[in-house]
Amino acid sequence: MSKRDYYEVLGVPRNASDDEIKKAYRKLAMKHHPDRNPGDKGAEEKFKEAKLAYEVLCDPDKRAAYDQFGHAGVDGQAGMGGGFGGGFGGGGFSDAFSDIFGDIFGGGGGRRDRVYRGADLRYNLEIALEEAARGTETKIRIPTLETCGSCHGSGAKPGTSPTTCATCGGHGQVRIQQGFFSVQQTCPRCGGSGKTIADPCPACHGEGRVKKHKTLSVKIPAGVDSGDRIRLGGEGEAGVNGGPPGDLYVVIHLKEHAVFKRNGDDLHCEMPISFATAALGGEVEIPTLEGHAKIKIPPETQTGKVFRLRGKGIKGVRSHAPGDLLCHIQIETPVNLSERQRELLREFESLSPGRNNNPRAQSFMDKVKAFFGQ
Repeated sequence: MSKRDYYEVLGVPRNASDDEIKKAYRKLAMKHHPDRNPGDKGAEEKFKEAKLAYEVLCDPDKRAAYDQFGHAGVDGQAGMGGGFGGGFGGGGFSDAFSDIFGDIFGGGGGRRDRVYRGADLRYNLEIALEEAARGTETKIRIPTLETCGSCHGSGAKPGTSPTTCATCGGHGQVRIQQGFFSVQQTCPRCGGSGKTIADPCPACHGEGRVKKHKTLSVKIPAGVDSGDRIRLGGEGEAGVNGGPPGDLYVVIHLKEHAVFKRNGDDLHCEMPISFATAALGGEVEIPTLEGHAKIKIPPETQTGKVFRLRGKGIKGVRSHAPGDLLCHIQIETPVNLSERQRELLREFESLSPGRNNNPRAQSFMDKVKAFFGQ
């Protein structure tokens, strides 16, 4: 079976630079690598073909021979000096493959002095319902990791500097040969930083960061609800090796209120009234977040009746109008009755003909009789 032209395999012109050849190979290898295409024989063959082409074109001597004599000039050489087995010590194909292998498995290709963004922090803040409705400003005190002021984040004692790791040569990764493959792993000595500290900073013990507490002012917008988050950019933990700090997320939790319960933008409350007011009707005063309001109770009001006061709820952060206040009527049975009150109640009971005065009770009894077949 005739071999395809190696430049055609990589999709580059014959005058392509070394960087162009390397980029073309990395793109094909990433696409067709067997670990990304398990069980796909076609992808495996394309990966091998691209590998063979790159082995030749990345080597100046082999490329010159190929340009002059074609496949005949390099047959028997490809796969010997620059393949998986013996060429991992000095660049060329091995460098390109190690970069690809790191990209496939998240290794990153061995960068020096890696910087890491600091961790995000979470703070749970309890506020009253009134504060959530109107908005407020409060101060919080949080523990955090900040860049060490003595070593300025280097981890080394003032006057000294970290040194290049002797194990990985500053790459942060070491290469382990395992038969056909060469695998990169995080350097066990420097932990991937590429640097070692012979004389650690006494203030941070070589960590580059120190634990501190800081006080922050937090503005709570009007209308926040439980579960809402307020982001304070850059107020999280300090980064590593000069990396940017993380963020602080203040999570809102509403305290239980003595009168109201919140449901979205609406407020709910229970309003007890006397059975006389419920039977005869009247006017009662109910609380709101802004003060008091009055509602008219129509005669013969029953327990569970709900009165809605428009716009007396909470205007949420993302709402265009405030919610409502829903007042749930609860008829209260009188206690500590005097003898005269008892007499009047007995007289009232004797004057009640039944169905006309207690329709719900009579309806219930009718259902009970029907259930028992009476």
